[in-house]
Amino acid sequence: MKPIERPPVAEEQLRYARVLEWGARGGLVGIVLAFALYVTGVLPGRVPLEDLASVWTLPLADYLERTATPVGWGWLGLAGHGDFASLVGIALLATCSVPCLVAVAPIYARRSDLLYVGLCVLQVAVLALAASGILIVKH
Repeated sequence: MKPIERPPVAEEQLRYARVLEWGARGGLVGIVLAFALYVTGVLPGRVPLEDLASVWTLPLADYLERTATPVGWGWLGLAGHGDFASLVGIALLATCSVPCLVAVAPIYARRSDLLYVGLCVLQVAVLALAASGILIVKH
């Protein structure tokens, strides 16, 4: 039986996949490690584990008030607490596409594929704008 021939994979696809793989692994390891440190008590939480069930059922505004949780990027200052540490891993997962786009842009530039370079730059700019919080609508 003749082996199945696979089409060649483009250089930019391989680089994007490699960077995405490492970013996803790093994010998942960060989440699992932070959770383990939280439940073992190595990183104590701002909200004690025994109180979690009672605050999880609250409406968001009440939860934020009762736990004194900041909104927006304020959680970064609390990343040393067990209940916020896993957000670092989640943030890594959420931003995985940015380093991937930055990694493939030079390949497109070397080929003079300026449209693809521009699309990479534009996507990174849109993601940065979205993450900045500038577009948050206040009620």
